[in-house]
Amino acid sequence: MTTMTKRVPHNGAELLREMASAPAGPRRAALRDAAVRAWLPLAQHLAHRYAGRGEPEDDLLQTATVGLIKAIDRFDPGRGIEFAGFAVPTILGEIRRHFRDRTWSVRVPRRMQELRMAITEASNTLLQTLGRSPTVADIAAHLNTTEEEVLEGLEGARAYSAKSLSTPVTEDGATSLGDLIGEDDHDMELAELRVALGPAMAALDARERTILSLRFFGNLTQAEIAERIGVSQMHISRLIARSLAKLRADLTAG
Repeated sequence: MTTMTKRVPHNGAELLREMASAPAGPRRAALRDAAVRAWLPLAQHLAHRYAGRGEPEDDLLQTATVGLIKAIDRFDPGRGIEFAGFAVPTILGEIRRHFRDRTWSVRVPRRMQELRMAITEASNTLLQTLGRSPTVADIAAHLNTTEEEVLEGLEGARAYSAKSLSTPVTEDGATSLGDLIGEDDHDMELAELRVALGPAMAALDARERTILSLRFFGNLTQAEIAERIGVSQMHISRLIARSLAKLRADLTAG
């Protein structure tokens, strides 16, 4: 009987024992595939525990399966420990890493992400043991941390998901969240400049003020201003340049 036709055991523990003793090759690969199939219900069970938290269950199952495969590849039956006890932390670690790295709308420090997950698990545990919603003090005592850190973790949890700017905020749906977000007001940006421009204009002589008013408020051309003032267009050009230089110097001096 060749190695390709040897019986592949169905028992998960037996599969892992035979896999550990098998040399690299087709037989070991077949045992590995069979072990993954045999222990897949464990990954499915753990993935289901995290369903309903904003991630598709198929993605969670895929992540849990990756954790299961890592556990199978690292497991040593010779150490005398049960595979389930070894695999569960590995699979859960992979699922938690998925939530930590993939599902936050705003990137926050890893410590904050892990704290948020610890608070969620503590809240679920305490809800069962206390028979009521746990307080911040209850959670802090359960996690052996301070109330301030728990509050910090709850505040950071707000970054876990984000609302669309198109989310309606009125009953008739006429107003969306994006409509309530302010934007830069160009007139406000110019308000300080306008306040400072008054004294700067007052520092010019009467002819300079007249020329600038005609050019920038009256929208007259240099030729039209020259005809009205009774000087050449070239002279008007020089006067405008000189007046603007005075204003610029005055406005930037402070």
